[in-house]
Amino acid sequence: MTKPRICVTTGTRADYGLLYWLMHDLHDDPDFELQIAVSAMHLSPAFGETVRFIRADGFKIDAEIPCLDDDDSDAGMARAFGRAVDGFRGAFEQLEPDFLVILGDRFEALAAATAATFLHIPVGHIHGGEVTLGAMDDTFRHAITKMAHLHFTAAGQYADRVIQMGEAPERVFNIGAIGLDNFRRLSIPDRLELMRELEIEPEREYVLMTYHPATMDSASPVAALEQVLEALQSFPDLAVIITKANSDPGGRKINARLETFHSQHRDRVRLVASLGQLRYLAAMKHARVVLGNSSSGLIEAPAVDVPTVNVGPRQLGRLKAMSVIDTVEETGAIVRAMTEAMSPSFRDAIKDSAPPYGRPGDATGSLLSVLRKIDFARLLQKPFYDLPDQALKE
Repeated sequence: MTKPRICVTTGTRADYGLLYWLMHDLHDDPDFELQIAVSAMHLSPAFGETVRFIRADGFKIDAEIPCLDDDDSDAGMARAFGRAVDGFRGAFEQLEPDFLVILGDRFEALAAATAATFLHIPVGHIHGGEVTLGAMDDTFRHAITKMAHLHFTAAGQYADRVIQMGEAPERVFNIGAIGLDNFRRLSIPDRLELMRELEIEPEREYVLMTYHPATMDSASPVAALEQVLEALQSFPDLAVIITKANSDPGGRKINARLETFHSQHRDRVRLVASLGQLRYLAAMKHARVVLGNSSSGLIEAPAVDVPTVNVGPRQLGRLKAMSVIDTVEETGAIVRAMTEAMSPSFRDAIKDSAPPYGRPGDATGSLLSVLRKIDFARLLQKPFYDLPDQALKE
């Protein structure tokens, strides 16, 4: 009997980090054949060409779908989406997967789901049902949900929301945040090793920062970033580890400003396109505080009791742990939030809290247990589930 071909798509350093153990376990599982399709930022030198990390981890890449150019305007990203749809269409026609796994909410994830819809390939979606009102990714995520046939959510509230969108409850599985498996399964470098690799004084405290464009915000992303950088000037003793912004509209402008900031503060600022999975998790685990607007500050950081200062509207609507302090993009407010987050009393208060995405577990194993029971050929015809008190009357 032919093993089902499971194609996993990845477009960024972030989603690859979350998908690593699923790809690893699918590769080693005798019941499945793993296929890997990479796209977008992974293939762009401007964003670190992070496909190299996938290869370094020993994975065979079955398809590459380049789609980015130097234009990260809204219109430029729309053109990139069109190229991605056609690229995934060609890849899927060649690979003929039985099932496609997509994580998250980015435009290339939507492109993969769109191509799969036209080619009648069933889709499994990870991290559906979430809300990020400050980014156009919010719309992309919900669109992918309607194209998907199985749903693997990170929290019970998100599972409920997917069902509210008309997805059948028996197709929705609340497995928790899959990226948290990394803290249990990876051998994360200790603090001294990390500091040595980044050439930071071993005893120096640091902040880990990632700032992406808030694509639904009318304010200039660079103007908002200036408030964050100005706030960092109030903490001259802190080292700053910065990972560059993604390829969303405005991302290149943010990265150009970060390059300037780095050149002005080389004594304490480390700027990289990507730290790689192990170093990023180590940097998070040992940070004094996580700063910016990345989802990792809301999902991964709370799982290891690291405070987060979440800046601006990008993550508006997402579940928040006690360890997350929201603040507007204004220097004084950011300084106050960082001061609170780094206080010993705040650290003590969050140690016994229950993060909404849970603690490190085995989300990957839960997902695979679902796939082992699925008849992929029967997934394509989806029912629309009406909530019991809203069922249409005949």
